[in-house]
Amino acid sequence: MENSRNFVLVLTLSLAILIGFQWVSDYLYPQPEEAPAATGNVDTPAEQAAAANAGTVSGAAARVDLDSALASEGRVRIDSPKVAGSINLADAMIDDIVLKDYAASPDKDSGPVRIFAPRGTEVEQYAQLSVLVNGAKLPDVTQWEADGDVLTPENPVTLSYDAGNGVLLEQTYSIDENYMITVAQAISNTSDVPVVAQPYGIVGRTSTTASDDFFIAHSGPIGSFDEAVEYGYDYDNVEEDRKVSPSGAVDWIGFTDIYWLAALVPASGSAPDATFHSLGGDRYSAEMRYDPVTIPAGRKITTTTQLFAGAKESEILDAYQDAGIPQFGLAIDWGWFRWFEKPFLWLLTNIFELVGNFGVAIIILTIIVRGLMFPVAQKQFASMAAMKAIQPEMKKLQEKYKDDRLKQQQEMQALFKREKVNPLAGCLPLILQIPIFFALYKVLYLAIEMRHQDFLYIKDLSAPDPATVLNLFGLLPFDPPGFLAIGILAVLLGFTMWLTFKLNPSAMDPVQQQIFNIMPWVLMFIMAPFAAGLLLYWVTSNVLTLAQQKYLYSKHPALKAAAEKEKAEKAAAAAKAGN
Repeated sequence: MENSRNFVLVLTLSLAILIGFQWVSDYLYPQPEEAPAATGNVDTPAEQAAAANAGTVSGAAARVDLDSALASEGRVRIDSPKVAGSINLADAMIDDIVLKDYAASPDKDSGPVRIFAPRGTEVEQYAQLSVLVNGAKLPDVTQWEADGDVLTPENPVTLSYDAGNGVLLEQTYSIDENYMITVAQAISNTSDVPVVAQPYGIVGRTSTTASDDFFIAHSGPIGSFDEAVEYGYDYDNVEEDRKVSPSGAVDWIGFTDIYWLAALVPASGSAPDATFHSLGGDRYSAEMRYDPVTIPAGRKITTTTQLFAGAKESEILDAYQDAGIPQFGLAIDWGWFRWFEKPFLWLLTNIFELVGNFGVAIIILTIIVRGLMFPVAQKQFASMAAMKAIQPEMKKLQEKYKDDRLKQQQEMQALFKREKVNPLAGCLPLILQIPIFFALYKVLYLAIEMRHQDFLYIKDLSAPDPATVLNLFGLLPFDPPGFLAIGILAVLLGFTMWLTFKLNPSAMDPVQQQIFNIMPWVLMFIMAPFAAGLLLYWVTSNVLTLAQQKYLYSKHPALKAAAEKEKAEKAAAAAKAGN
């Protein structure tokens, strides 16, 4: 009867954890809602305040059609090996960027992924370099002139604008072979009196299309300040405070998704003010404002700012860091174990190049890592076997010196020394394995290389398993909601973990045993919404654990026999107590 009550208690707690996990996930990481209908073309008070404070361009509160916005005349086309898009000559706005190497969806006809779109569109994200003249921003609509039609790595383009009162503005755009746009802002004073100019740059975006900010990887406002990357800000922080001013000199600032980054990099040796702003209506800006400069009559100043707008490919980010942008490689939220993670990523991508399938590469990488850790597991089992062998002696000492704990500890230490047994040796290998396996797990979560890669029936390993139990593993045309979407890999995860616990002869009391019996199926529900590639790694790891476990117990039969005996004794004692 007692065991039945315990079982009901464990089951109730497990269901509470499962439902609570889903509720917390939905609360902390809500799915983007439909964009609200347009209500007008006037800025909200929050937008006007932010614009006045940071020199941003007003307007664009109304929802507009993407195709119509991009079809407008007066655009300079961008065409580089990895980037396509255009610069809007109205306000000199970079608001059209797609990435040639990345598709919007696994569908071959989906077209490239879009990371920049004009203000007011459903997926708006944009960048602008401009200037305050004598403390005033330029008119709400400025029409710039270009000396070329296409911006390419071989062909820079200069935009010019007459700001009046003898102030002439020029912006020379150049782009490299990857994702970096460099803008040289030249301000000429042709008047007879000095002019005070203050260049600034902004990256603006909507949060409705942002990827989830998860504990394992940051998504949202980001930047490096005094050569330390700040992952602590999210859109809610900025919304609540309206304006966030990070401390320290800015190295770069912008917004990140799991796979994409838009960031401004200031001119070398400068110290601009950097802030994040909430503009209202799920719209935000990351802004950089240089110190005001007095330009004497007949003189010109030039400020050079860089804009990164592209994919978070580790090698490319590291190359920019090596070229002088502090901590740029850490735009990928590697965390504490990046010294393990980057070699894992390098190995994974090289295996992928050899075998041609990312799922197979994940399996091979997991096998390699488990193989390298096998000597550690052997040492752990040997230590466990040694401890089991001296267990009778330990019990005698515990009984003999039960009233003198100090003497008991001294005799125990003498026993360990005499038998050459280290009681911590069984724990240390496990502690060593935890960061390694977590690092591998995080690599798979962060690796853009896994995006849209297929494996067997799965079209995208970076997305949840599409073949779930409730849609008969893909036969029925609908997607079950939330944690009910239990896919094939999630079922295999639960089953292999259950087998791992089942084959482990560790002695546990009945309540612990019931918890370990239910835990795999609870984890099955919890892990089901995760990327299929992560589940493939975990299932592979569980299978290897089973094989390793059976092999090592075959090499240490006394260990298994002793554990089975102790387990049977505890079960008998529990049954006797229940009666």
